[in-house]
Amino acid sequence: MSVEEDQRAIRCLVAKVGLDGHDRGAHVISRAFRDAGFEVIYSGLHNAPDEIVQAAVQEDVDVLGISILSGAHNTLVPKIVAGLEEYGAFEDTLIILGGVIPDKDKEPLQEAGVDAIFGPGTPMSDTIEFVRENAPER
Repeated sequence: MSVEEDQRAIRCLVAKVGLDGHDRGAHVISRAFRDAGFEVIYSGLHNAPDEIVQAAVQEDVDVLGISILSGAHNTLVPKIVAGLEEYGAFEDTLIILGGVIPDKDKEPLQEAGVDAIFGPGTPMSDTIEFVRENAPER
């Protein structure tokens, strides 16, 4: 067995949280991650923070990509981080956030546990490279 065959694919949950109904970006990133060789689970629309946490824990994901355009990121994202901490999954999960996030909100979100924030227009290759370089090894 080669080294490549022995390595498990990076498992990613691409999640839509809250009442945000715009999922084009989540579909685009899901396809790009799949094409990059990642194993992708897509949550679908309108998930509560605890549903995202449960899916991340049950699927044993390496990466949680949260797509949010509703403006509720300061409320919903910390709830997801707290849930991951409660289940002991925070340290083993790379958390990335995508959407229109005002500059003033980025630092508090990163202090709350978000590893990276990717806004509109970010080259897909940048996001993929970040995940490859920062996903936890298991």
